Amino acid sequence: MAKITLDGLRHSYMPDPKGPQDYALKSLDVEWQDGGAYALLGPSGCGKSTLLNIISGLLVPSQGRVLFDGRDVTALPPDRRNIAQVFQFPVIYDTMSVFDNLAFPLRNRGIEESRVTSRVHEIAEMLELTSMLKMRAANLSPDNKQKISMGRGLVREDVNVIMFDEPLTVIDPHLKWKLRSKLKELHQKVGVTMIYVTHDQTEALTFADQVVVMQEGEVVQIGTPVELFERPAHTFVGHFIGSPGMNVLPAELRDGAAWFAGHRIELEGPITPGEGRHEIGIRPEHVSLAEAGLPGRVRKVMDMGRYWIVEAIVEGSDKTRVAAMVQSDPTAVGDAVHLAFRPDQTRLYRDGRIATTRQGGNA
Repeated sequence: MAKITLDGLRHSYMPDPKGPQDYALKSLDVEWQDGGAYALLGPSGCGKSTLLNIISGLLVPSQGRVLFDGRDVTALPPDRRNIAQVFQFPVIYDTMSVFDNLAFPLRNRGIEESRVTSRVHEIAEMLELTSMLKMRAANLSPDNKQKISMGRGLVREDVNVIMFDEPLTVIDPHLKWKLRSKLKELHQKVGVTMIYVTHDQTEALTFADQVVVMQEGEVVQIGTPVELFERPAHTFVGHFIGSPGMNVLPAELRDGAAWFAGHRIELEGPITPGEGRHEIGIRPEHVSLAEAGLPGRVRKVMDMGRYWIVEAIVEGSDKTRVAAMVQSDPTAVGDAVHLAFRPDQTRLYRDGRIATTRQGGNA
């Protein structure tokens, strides 16, 4: 196991990059603690796979360093980093038995057979593969094949980090929850550093203790699932995490206050100094239908089972939509409503980044 440090990391696939737009990764400084469960979360093309390949040694960064426990491994090949990777599609030997697949990484390193047998049975029990150890891997379902891939990474005791690159892509939706839960349970048992790469917020938030959210080659926020949801540091995080995502509303500053559609909006705390494009962010969970507030007209009502999503057009806002999550039977499409924002959950963003300070706290 290892603490992984990315120090001033940048990478471009161009031989002579001219500016930030030419970089797939733009100046990353990230530290993952030994034994932690982390997720790299972001849309396709944001740099997740590039970063994973740099950590694994498949790619040498244009600038910066990769350190394992303070040791510079930037120039080392994958086989000298003691890492294990689990990919989107199961990487197994179909002609081998489940036992031999799990044993292969250990036998390849000359581990004595008694220890191989003991370790294989230990990992097989964790993955619920014990009853299949004598079966040929080719005869198994996709989810069990992916369990074998996971087991091939877990079976080694000398790994610094196990990296999962969208490992549930080929798994049926009804089995994904089970495998996510199993992976979380495995991390708690083996305690090895794990990095899980995905574009799926549910996978990231249910697996990781800390989530690294990426956009266009940059890390926009690192935090626990609760921190990312409750106080997004960037409008992209608010959009990307949550269903539906955070309301992001155009705002202007006047007299030291934020205004939207001609109404002064009470915020969580003081506005930090600065110039730029301003927006107000509030999650639908903190918008309610009330007797007073922003006047609007209901455009859409969606029954989500345990709650409703009401989408309203705010008067005087050039057709800006605001979503509210309500528990009681909502109003009908076309009705006039008033929208109330919970002040302590209402924030101002400047050029995408949070620009308010919580009362008694920090920005």
